[in-house]
Amino acid sequence: MSDLIAPLNEAGVAAAVREAGAMRAPLSIEGHGSKRGLLRPVQAARGLTTRGLTGITLYKPTELVLSARAGTPLPEIEAALAEHGQMIAPEPPDTRGVFGAELPATIGGIVATNLSGPRRITAGAMRDHLLGIRFVNGMGEVVRNGGRVLKNVTGLDLCKLLAGSHGTLGVMTEVTMKVLPAARASATLAIAVPDLATGVRALSAGLTSPFGVTGAALRLDAAGPVALLRLEDFPDFVAYRAGRLRDDLAAFGDVTVIEDSAAIWRDVRDAVPLGAMPEDAIWRISIRPSAAPAVAAALQAAFGARLLLDWGGGLVWIAGPATEAAHAAVMAAAAAARGSFTLFRAPAPMRAAVPVLPEEAPALAAIGARVKAALDPFGLFNPGRMRSSL
Repeated sequence: MSDLIAPLNEAGVAAAVREAGAMRAPLSIEGHGSKRGLLRPVQAARGLTTRGLTGITLYKPTELVLSARAGTPLPEIEAALAEHGQMIAPEPPDTRGVFGAELPATIGGIVATNLSGPRRITAGAMRDHLLGIRFVNGMGEVVRNGGRVLKNVTGLDLCKLLAGSHGTLGVMTEVTMKVLPAARASATLAIAVPDLATGVRALSAGLTSPFGVTGAALRLDAAGPVALLRLEDFPDFVAYRAGRLRDDLAAFGDVTVIEDSAAIWRDVRDAVPLGAMPEDAIWRISIRPSAAPAVAAALQAAFGARLLLDWGGGLVWIAGPATEAAHAAVMAAAAAARGSFTLFRAPAPMRAAVPVLPEEAPALAAIGARVKAALDPFGLFNPGRMRSSL
């Protein structure tokens, strides 16, 4: 990218967008650029970064509310929350490992991609924790939506609309979100299971138990699959629940209780157990958990896929050769399971040549086109990021 605009405030972002609109010059929107390898390459000669818009602008620990400018690094926010024993509940991932980035993701980038970690199964996605948002639309106007309390939206909820839009609808300048108290203690049950199907059943049994499982993943170790179930609460409650759950799940395989397991879940959050090589492509398939074993078997047969299951089996991480044939196999497996796929990482030529997301139904695509026309009438923001026509 030959030209990168780095405004220092919201007014500067608005001015840059107005200038780009006057010239009909598309912009690549990013924070630290840590996820440039996600989805399709953007078709723009100029870039606009929010990395100059940093800092926590409001934090009320007693009210569980935090506001931060969009370019604020995620670790900075997490450190401020940790001082008060609080957390971002969906535990968004550190994407540096997957994408080989030097700088961490910004809070704006995490919201724009709606990335969530293992706790999504109980806490919801990032979009579910947004209270308010400020952004610049394609006319260079500053738009504010939502507020600082939970029930604050009338009309169109732009917070949820922009979350997951990958910067195609506007340039976020500030986000406000609810945060939650962090658990005082945690423990993980590791179950050595004979196969993936048994592992998914073990995860399902844990998630439907009364013991408050907050993480359910399936790791494929050299010795075989290992089902992981996380418990979080006060220390006495965790110990009691771990003992009860261990007894209930003993029929699935040998159970080990790991008391200090934070590192295990950081790795799951960041897809470290996937074991992706630098040259590999990475996909994610979202499906019903019961379909995960069949999807895994199909992809292992197709190209020897390396796998990691999260969200109780509802999220399948896949690593394999960066070829169109492997991508076709992933799309076919997702379609057979009535799921959704994302080409999460691949070389730019491959990402430009293949669909990185499933095609939308015509009615849904028409709605999306109208929303895009309303918020970004000149097509300035991240053209081509999600689809060749968007």
